[in-house]
Amino acid sequence: MNRRQFLQATTAVLVLCAGQAYADALADAKAVVEKYATPVTKWDGPTTGPKAQAGKTIVVLAGDLKNGGILGVSNGVEEAAKAIGWEVKVLDGAGSIGGRTAAFGQAIALQPAGIIIDGFDAVEQAPALEQAKAAKIPLVAWHAGPTIGPDDKNGLFANVSTDAMEVSKAAADWAFVDAKGKPGVIIFTDSTYAIAIAKADKMKQEIERLGGKVLEYVDTPIAETSQRMPQLTTSLLQKYGDSWTHSLAINDLYFDFMGPSLASAGKGGTDAPINVAAGDGSQSAYERIRAGQFQKVTVAEPLNLQGWQLVDELNRAFAGEKWSGYLSPLHVVTADNIQSDGGPKNTFDPDNGYKDEYKKIWGK
Repeated sequence: MNRRQFLQATTAVLVLCAGQAYADALADAKAVVEKYATPVTKWDGPTTGPKAQAGKTIVVLAGDLKNGGILGVSNGVEEAAKAIGWEVKVLDGAGSIGGRTAAFGQAIALQPAGIIIDGFDAVEQAPALEQAKAAKIPLVAWHAGPTIGPDDKNGLFANVSTDAMEVSKAAADWAFVDAKGKPGVIIFTDSTYAIAIAKADKMKQEIERLGGKVLEYVDTPIAETSQRMPQLTTSLLQKYGDSWTHSLAINDLYFDFMGPSLASAGKGGTDAPINVAAGDGSQSAYERIRAGQFQKVTVAEPLNLQGWQLVDELNRAFAGEKWSGYLSPLHVVTADNIQSDGGPKNTFDPDNGYKDEYKKIWGK
């Protein structure tokens, strides 16, 4: 074999290997998407636990009730509290550190039996956490940091969440498959929250692992999306043009304010850049997906179920038992499956009988 023949043979082998690697990456990503896009019909949560601890009053500290995920969890807590026989008061932190600090102070002054931190980093409110600990008020949380379950460092009996890294992986994998293995991605996150950075980092890592390209990693406050996203969208379109195929965001809220800018640039509702959210499955996201208007996917969390889980975890804390260990399911929501699992009501609400299961545990 002469040198020319050797080079031709080597090139052929490399092309063959690259083609196989591409096919394998695409198949792996498709398998992940299909796994999480199927209906959730089986209860895989706790079946035993303490009976309802009577006569409790609890407070929900909502990071920002304008955030659909936080609102959905808060509504779930209120529904579950009614079922277990507790009183509940919801305080809105209104999307700012100052607002959350004031709400936390108000919560402690109310001397509740327990507090639920809903949708903000617990570490942000370290002095208030110490006050709650000194007052022996149990704390449970939703998305209060990257740790799932007990968080002794921050004094949390349990931090409730889906597996945020799987949420991020599923969103990135969908974008990779949709782009036929050649996505040009812009990732939107908010460094105010440790969990948001962890999710964005995972999406970046997954896209690059599969062989896609991350054009830019944008850090912009989620509480300021209404002011920032219109102009930011226009600027990114001017900068990247058609190479921007997909947007990946840590929350649906980023896409609430992109539509007008995309439309004014001549984009149709299903044209690139295609928007994919790694959480939380807001009402507006469902409406956009159903209408084919500037969002194709949300990787939704079962917000109402998680509200029930938070009440169950508090009940376990009151009874002196351990946390349940339950990791709630996630769901890749698309136009193809939006009619299942609560989709007609614009939410991921698994048809797995979770309310009856929790009521059985509580003796209700």
